[in-house]
Amino acid sequence: MEVKFFKLVKTIVEEGSIANSSEKLFLTQSALSHQLRELETGLGFKVFHRTRNKWNLTEEGKEFYKIACEVINSIEKGVHTLQQLQKGSVGTIKVSTECYSFYQGLSSFIQKMGMLYPEIDVELILEATHQPIPKIVANEIDIAIVTTKPIHETLLSTAIYEDEIVVVCHNENELNSYDYVEAHHFLNTHLIIHSFPLETVAVYEHFLKLNRITPNNISAIPLTEVALEMVTANMGIMCVPRWALKSFKLSTDLVFKRIGKHGLKRTHYLVTRQADKNKKYINDFVLNFKEYCLREM
Repeated sequence: MEVKFFKLVKTIVEEGSIANSSEKLFLTQSALSHQLRELETGLGFKVFHRTRNKWNLTEEGKEFYKIACEVINSIEKGVHTLQQLQKGSVGTIKVSTECYSFYQGLSSFIQKMGMLYPEIDVELILEATHQPIPKIVANEIDIAIVTTKPIHETLLSTAIYEDEIVVVCHNENELNSYDYVEAHHFLNTHLIIHSFPLETVAVYEHFLKLNRITPNNISAIPLTEVALEMVTANMGIMCVPRWALKSFKLSTDLVFKRIGKHGLKRTHYLVTRQADKNKKYINDFVLNFKEYCLREM
């Protein structure tokens, strides 16, 4: 059934007659009368009892009026939502990263976004971790957090912040005797990482791999607390940015060592789609995340 019939009945009830409804619906009284006859013929019952000055709903008409109100209200609500989407104040953003450690701190940022932009939903898509770029190209996520700027014609990359990966070890570990840790020093160490594959581990991908070094002993410990306990017991070393340990109480026995003479630094990028560059809620996320990282990292 066409929406115009619901509007017709709702307007006649609220305005009291076809004469009063004509101006509101931008149609002549003759056209409205024709529409009403067409409706009643299709329904098989009278919607109104009509007298010279009164238009009263029949029993069937009362039920039709209720339906008309629900339909019109639903349409108006839907149109409002579409308008808000067009303005950019409403949307769902699916986010993933190239490493599980990047999720640390994201929860507090998402909480902040929820307060500032209650109509924007941010979802962390954990299953896309380690492969966020293929997922964003496939439209399965909206934002990827990576440390290598992707070369793809459909993507935009925004540099967010720079951090430095350092070695965390016990002060009695032999690595503490060096001013900085070189690639060959890793060969006989017990390197504790968050997860495999090695290509997702920053110290390997950006330092050890370039120097053709793979430690003889590598363990994947997904819980940072457990990894820290092992390092505190001098059972291995970790390579992480300092910000990743801000929320943990660290033993005074732990030391931080620079990786390489000039340090192992990396730039973090937020990657979005070119097609989304004019979506306000995406841009709001990017700008707020950049401010958050500059303050917190």
